[in-house]
Amino acid sequence: MIDTHVAVALYKRRFAGLSRAAQRLLDGSATRYSPIVTLELELLSEIGRAQVEAETVCQYLNGELDITESPERLSDIVRHAMPLRFTRDPFDRLIVAHADLLRAPLITLDERMHQYYRRAIR
Repeated sequence: MIDTHVAVALYKRRFAGLSRAAQRLLDGSATRYSPIVTLELELLSEIGRAQVEAETVCQYLNGELDITESPERLSDIVRHAMPLRFTRDPFDRLIVAHADLLRAPLITLDERMHQYYRRAIR
């Protein structure tokens, strides 16, 4: 799984900060992103904090990098997020919950996610 920041970095072809382990995962594994990432990207675009729309980023991830949206039900992700109290940011909480639900590594540069989620990778 990748978080929102990493999705944008990949779209912009900026790999600084990603470890070799993260790059190997991206190159050699079936990598996915949560639909929560899609929503966060769209909201960031709406408020002017991202200069690209979610659909553009997601089309690039799908078409060029073979990184696809994960199909789990939102209700399952939300239920898994309920006991996670490491942040009040609903996007971060749901993205971590989605990765944890799948017991998947999460490629992120977010320090709080690294402190909380033991499968987080830079």
